[in-house]
Amino acid sequence: MKKTAVQLAAAALALLILCVICRFCFFRTYSMYYHPAPASLAAAQARGLRILSGDPSVATAGSPEIRDGVIRIPVIPGQRGETTLELQDAEGRPLGLIPVRVTRFRTVFESVSGGFSGDSMAMAASTVFWLFACFLMIRSFRRARGPAFYRHDTIYFAGFALFSGITGLNLFAATLRHLLHPESYSMLELYSALSGASMQFLRLTAPLAILFAVFMAAGNIALFLRVRPRARNALGLGISLLLALGVAAGLWLSSLDFSGSEWEMRIRSALLNTYATVFVYFECMLTGSVLCGLMSAHHQPSLPRDFIIILGCWFRRDGSLSPLIRGRVDRALAYWRKQRETTGLEAVFVPSGGQGPDESMPEAEAMRRYLLAQGIPERLILPESASRNTLENMRFSREIILERNPNPRVVFSTTGYHVFRSGVWAALAGLQAEGIGSRTVWWFWPNAFMRETVGLLQKRWKQELLFLAALLVFFLALTFFVG
Repeated sequence: MKKTAVQLAAAALALLILCVICRFCFFRTYSMYYHPAPASLAAAQARGLRILSGDPSVATAGSPEIRDGVIRIPVIPGQRGETTLELQDAEGRPLGLIPVRVTRFRTVFESVSGGFSGDSMAMAASTVFWLFACFLMIRSFRRARGPAFYRHDTIYFAGFALFSGITGLNLFAATLRHLLHPESYSMLELYSALSGASMQFLRLTAPLAILFAVFMAAGNIALFLRVRPRARNALGLGISLLLALGVAAGLWLSSLDFSGSEWEMRIRSALLNTYATVFVYFECMLTGSVLCGLMSAHHQPSLPRDFIIILGCWFRRDGSLSPLIRGRVDRALAYWRKQRETTGLEAVFVPSGGQGPDESMPEAEAMRRYLLAQGIPERLILPESASRNTLENMRFSREIILERNPNPRVVFSTTGYHVFRSGVWAALAGLQAEGIGSRTVWWFWPNAFMRETVGLLQKRWKQELLFLAALLVFFLALTFFVG
């Protein structure tokens, strides 16, 4: 994440320097476009047009051009200050006033359109930045392989690559319209595209979000019909409802008509963009988590491996394995047999899990007995029976493994929805390992995966809030000051 952030900062700096160079080398004047009333335009065409500057030391106008009902006025900057350009016909009749401001660097600013000297280059640079951000995130996501895949950064790359790409394409369309028709599409369109990027993303992804919410709700309802109802089993249903209601509320709020002063409009836009930014942030995080979870569940680590950690969970009172934990052990056994057939090497099993208050023995012992019943020799089983959670599974298993092999090649087996989070905990425990996931029924996936996602992000709530606050400040600044 830090490397990508540095690359984005370097790209932003390089584009800023390029904009400054182009501004002073190629954009010394500013083309202003004035849309007069039909009567004023007819008078200008019939009697001629002249432009007077209120303060020629601040700005003067070049020869104007009239084309397609628009007057193009080249503005030549002078010293710093503010003035007005008055349009008159040849007989001195006033046709219009245009306020102009010039900075100390001889840059012309036009408050009406939001344009300035070199604004075309700035629009192009903004487009390149967002598309480059999308490229960097996709590249970083594709390069995350092996143990390096199990990181929070991977969720960011997967989730926000789509947001950056859509924002970049919107800016590209705005820039292209400005370059082809500068008289009709000004910098205000770019400001609007940037400040409203979150709302635009919400609109475009609304159908997918609704479909995902429906699937998650269906899975949760099926879960309720098959197991005893518990509060923890309602998480997927709650998130699906929040997702659907959030999309509906965003679309409804953005469709409401509103009239008022300029600042009232800005406040309304700020509130809409705040809502959209918060919603889209969590939507991107959910998207990234889903993608990472699905890829982790179907990942096939390369052979061979020296150790196979099996993560424990609840089993039956008589010591027999429940379908969930048996699936994890069977997945490890399938991997072990494939490796033995392919390479001739036998990996060592490390069943990991302590004894819960309602369990008759440690989970590791229950798995050990199952492995023995499947024909695995005792010498190839190293139980770890002290851990109480996934992080301890990884930490304590690592200690056992390092006693046998200081440079181990490790894979861990767990349920599909649990692979990515387990990989993150493995990295936190200092264990370089990849995961394999056992299958489970479809209706169990949505709710269980939502619990995994919430648990994963809960550990980084301070970082998440800080990143969200930075996004809010950025988009609110655009809305209030330039939007």
